[in-house]
Amino acid sequence: MTIHSIVCTKLLSTNAHLGRRVAAHHFKVYICGSRNGIAILDSDKTLICLRNAFHFIGSPIRQKGRSFFLKTKKIFIYEIMEEMASCINDSQWRIGAFLTNSCSSPKKIRSRKKKINLGSNQQPDCVVILDADRKSSVILEADRSQIPIASLVDSTIPLGSYKRITYPIPANDPIQFVYLFRHSITKTVILERGRIVAMKEKKENRVVYSSIGSSQNEVVIPRLGPEE
Repeated sequence: MTIHSIVCTKLLSTNAHLGRRVAAHHFKVYICGSRNGIAILDSDKTLICLRNAFHFIGSPIRQKGRSFFLKTKKIFIYEIMEEMASCINDSQWRIGAFLTNSCSSPKKIRSRKKKINLGSNQQPDCVVILDADRKSSVILEADRSQIPIASLVDSTIPLGSYKRITYPIPANDPIQFVYLFRHSITKTVILERGRIVAMKEKKENRVVYSSIGSSQNEVVIPRLGPEE
C-alpha cells in the first residue's frame, strides 16, 4: 500500500468525506457523488488542499511570523499554542475587533489582544479557522485586512464566505478529523522548526579561517562534505 493510499484511508476513517447535505453549485468541484442526500467529498482533492494549506501555515514559521487560530476545539487549542507560540482566540468574535481596527482599537480590545498574544498593532500573517460556516464575520474581516485564510469548508458553506478563503480544505469536521488536522499542523511546525535549526547549524559550521602565513590574509572555507 502506498503512502497516498494510507493517508486517504486515514481520511476516510475520520468521516471527513461525509458532507452535511448535497452541495451547492460552487462546492461541487470537491464532490465525487452523493448518497441519501449526503454529499460525498473526494478524498484525493481534500488531501491536495491539505498539503497546500500546511505549506501555507508553515510559511509564517519560516519568516518568523504569526498565525491566528480562531474558535478551535478547546481540547486542542493549547496543544497548538504550545507548539506554535501563536495567537489563538477561543471566545466570541466581534466584527472589527482585532484585524481591521488593529491600530485604533479601544482599551478593552487591546487588553483582549494582549491576553491572546496578538499585540496591539500587529496583524497575524495567516488565519486558521475550523468552522467557516459559522465564522462569516471573521472571514469578511480577514479579507478586508488582506490576511490569507486557511479553513475547513463543508458542503454548507455560503458562496460569499467560500470566495474569500485563500486555502479551503473540503472536509467535514468530526472530532476525529479535527484531531488529525491538529496533529498534522503540529508535525508541520516541528518540521519547519527543524529545518530552521539545521540551516542555522550549517551556517555556524561554515567557520571562516584566515590561512596562517598568507601575506594577503587569504580566506579559506573548509569543506564539510560533498556539495549538494
